[in-house]
Amino acid sequence: MLAGINISNGKIWRVVLYSSKIVYEVLGTEMHGFVAYDDKKSGPRPAVVIAHAWRGLDDFAREKAVALAEMGYIGFAADVYGEGVNAENDEESMALMLPLFENRKLLQQRINAAVDLVRDLPQTDENLVSAIGFCFGGLTVLELLRSGADIRAAISFHGVLADVLGEVKAKRPPNGDKLKGAALFLHGHDDPMVSDTDIKKVLHELDEANVDWQFNIYGHTMHAFTNPMAQDADKGTVYQPQAAKRSWQTMENYLIEQFNIKKEPTV
Repeated sequence: MLAGINISNGKIWRVVLYSSKIVYEVLGTEMHGFVAYDDKKSGPRPAVVIAHAWRGLDDFAREKAVALAEMGYIGFAADVYGEGVNAENDEESMALMLPLFENRKLLQQRINAAVDLVRDLPQTDENLVSAIGFCFGGLTVLELLRSGADIRAAISFHGVLADVLGEVKAKRPPNGDKLKGAALFLHGHDDPMVSDTDIKKVLHELDEANVDWQFNIYGHTMHAFTNPMAQDADKGTVYQPQAAKRSWQTMENYLIEQFNIKKEPTV
């Protein structure tokens, strides 16, 4: 099932986790993903795809893949920009993000390709795949849901939810005939990048599509609250450790519910 995929740079991460760069292709563009899983565990297991923030696939996204692998999942950090590109500043980040913000069909194709790749991994239970995303990645997993992808859940951390950014208006394809999977939004109350109108429009859309959704709001919390590097109150991007911890725990519980994982009884 993985013919044509070049798996390289394999290494042992920490003690029991195997991690590797995976090179794959989407419409002629080379993508550099990153996979992590417990190599000592046998049998197929659920998988979680991570959609990176606007800087591109970085250590933050790779660390989330490792954290998910430590929880017993396949963690796969997708490359949405291509060629493993990373921006060095906000201007470069915007230049990378805007074409995909506008061209939602291409964004859907790129994240769906990552999901398809993960589903085909021999370690993955193909019926148990979810996706999480941060900032621009939150929008990415929302577009994954909108595409009608066969996923259990789309989970957005401080996601960008608008269809208009400055002078750029998104060109959105029609939603899939039936949207599969549940949706969880983890959002900062003081996030200046998402308006109340943006939120209402998305939730109305999901209601119309009969999607099971939850929207959690954290008080005294701005955008990018999960990222320790976010320290710019003037731009509204500030790390909030309590919200970061609460949102990650909420995600853990949500994945257990959506994957229908039965916890071992405590003695």
